[in-house]
Amino acid sequence: MTKLRAAITGIQGYVPPDILTNKDLENMVETSDEWILTRTGIRERHILKGEGLGTSDMAARAVKLLLEKTGTSPDEIGLVICATVTPDMMFPATANIISDKAGIKNAFSFDMNAACSGLIYSLVTASKFIETGTYKKVIVIGADKMSSIVDYTNRETCVLFGDAAGAMLLEPTTEEIGIMDSILFSDGSGTPHLHMKAGGSVKPSSIETVTAKEHFIYQEGQAVFKFAVTKMADVSAEIMAKNHLHAKDIAWLVPHQANLRIIEATARRMGLSRDKVMINIERYGNTTGGTIPLCLWEWEKKMKKGDNIILAAFGGGFTWGSIWVKWAYDS
Repeated sequence: MTKLRAAITGIQGYVPPDILTNKDLENMVETSDEWILTRTGIRERHILKGEGLGTSDMAARAVKLLLEKTGTSPDEIGLVICATVTPDMMFPATANIISDKAGIKNAFSFDMNAACSGLIYSLVTASKFIETGTYKKVIVIGADKMSSIVDYTNRETCVLFGDAAGAMLLEPTTEEIGIMDSILFSDGSGTPHLHMKAGGSVKPSSIETVTAKEHFIYQEGQAVFKFAVTKMADVSAEIMAKNHLHAKDIAWLVPHQANLRIIEATARRMGLSRDKVMINIERYGNTTGGTIPLCLWEWEKKMKKGDNIILAAFGGGFTWGSIWVKWAYDS
């Protein structure tokens, strides 16, 4: 029987128009453009503004543009997965809301919560529905309105995050292209270092939790950095070794955009020069689920059919992993 693989056949990003620069942040917290740029590589980030606007609004824009770009009818979509840690609400799933806003009526949909690794977790999950022949057209979304959970009085975290969305179309192929292999990990012992303190079943929302600012991102930066810089680099090297790939075989590394130093460490571990690494953290910051699709969207015209691409991410949970993709089309 001919083996089916899931190929990425379209990619689309969306970033809101309002920009928050490092200079703006200098007026909000005790920080400087030089301090932020040196430690993170970030110069500016996009912020979703407007009454009643949430993650689904950015994601629906990306999905509509993707459908138009690929000539795909909403009725053809069988599954929608949204990777997000900033859902519109606790329930229903933001993927349900996105589907409704994008006119997708024949699909089932759900959210994936794996923090910054959510996009690659979602891609691997979606690929299995394709490989088994269950669905022929699947949309995977990475979207987050991180500004909704950032404390803009905390200089350690408010400089890091931005808002964005990206959407991918996956379809079956019998060619030697598409999602070739993946390695995923998680380690719940990392929870104390990166989490949101309140709002869940352990500590429900109350006037006390709101007053104590426990509905914002809590991060112990040094602990998270140390773990991330090791695990993202190791898993990227591991998937290369597992599939007998060498640096010369890799066209692009697409790393999660959390910190420039983590990205550079991953590239060094893989033996890749900087010109083979997709980096746009300077302009968008860490958009969590949105970083990898934003990179693919911006570099789409530079990729060629058959290019070996490594996707890599690390996120709260802790979660981390990598995917080997052979790109499916020439733009």
